[in-house]
Amino acid sequence: MRFDRRDMLKWSAAGAAAAVTGPVVSVGANAQGKPVINLQLGWITSGNQIGEVCAKQLGYYDAEGVEMRIQAGGPSIDGVAIVASGRFEVGQVSSSPSLMLASSQDLPIKCFAVGCQEHPYTFFSLKKNPIREPKDLIGKKVGIQATGVILLKALLAKNNIPEDKVTVVTSGADFSPLMTGQVDCFTGWQTSVTALRALGDQRVDMRLWDTGVKLYALPYYATDQTIKTKADMLAKFLRATAKGWEYVYNNHEKAVDLLVKEYPNLNKADELAGVVEMLKYSFGPGTKANGWGAMEKSVWQEQIDLHDQLKQFTKRVPKVDDVMTLDILKMTESARPKIG
Repeated sequence: MRFDRRDMLKWSAAGAAAAVTGPVVSVGANAQGKPVINLQLGWITSGNQIGEVCAKQLGYYDAEGVEMRIQAGGPSIDGVAIVASGRFEVGQVSSSPSLMLASSQDLPIKCFAVGCQEHPYTFFSLKKNPIREPKDLIGKKVGIQATGVILLKALLAKNNIPEDKVTVVTSGADFSPLMTGQVDCFTGWQTSVTALRALGDQRVDMRLWDTGVKLYALPYYATDQTIKTKADMLAKFLRATAKGWEYVYNNHEKAVDLLVKEYPNLNKADELAGVVEMLKYSFGPGTKANGWGAMEKSVWQEQIDLHDQLKQFTKRVPKVDDVMTLDILKMTESARPKIG
């Protein structure tokens, strides 16, 4: 029930990036001499980047004297290895465990901010057979994606439920196994509003965060070298990005218009519904106190301890300072919007 061994091998050395990206190149500056910041995603471009798109189109990066380029990810692209190799400056993955595991394999990367204050990962069930708290999982079938099995395992460990009390049914992203009764609950993100429409008013949610497993979603990361030698550049990126997300918070529809202009394949109505849900995770008490992008060292340490308990670190257990830094957040404290 660990992460796929192939994923671990991909993270085992930065040299793995060569197989995906080719030779490492220096991006340098654009024709106008501005530093270029490439944001490598772990997925195909989507509404998750609405804040960055707004910051780009409204000139917030230009105002900071940098050019930001979004680099799409996908199933065949190992974004962590690409950034670790030095090819691109900044990366973003879906969930914090990816960075902990990479650090445990001695990849020199650190998280410097997070896009979501709490993780939207959720166990969905139906009212006729509701799962509202961890103990309700006992004796049930859980439809879950292969990469999410460790999250279920963490939930069970956190709540002292033996693994053999739950049946795992490895599934895709489609909710039909839940709708047809093949499983008792199904996992996904609460921000996936289009897919969740299939559940209608029969939907029952149990968030992973509420079960005691506190993970961050959409963490931003860079190499140790970039954080050490180009902190000012990362601060410019973070200030502009934070301002973009503030614009989204205050201007939902205009922000979605900018997103769809950038990516015409996206559906405006779907993105409008999605941004409302996403903002619940992008802003909260933590951002009201410490600004957009804030994170807590104690939450990272709790994650490391839990994954160590589950024996997920095959090489070494990373220290919290190996995995994250607050330096860039401190440099941008006065510029990041304190709303929630």
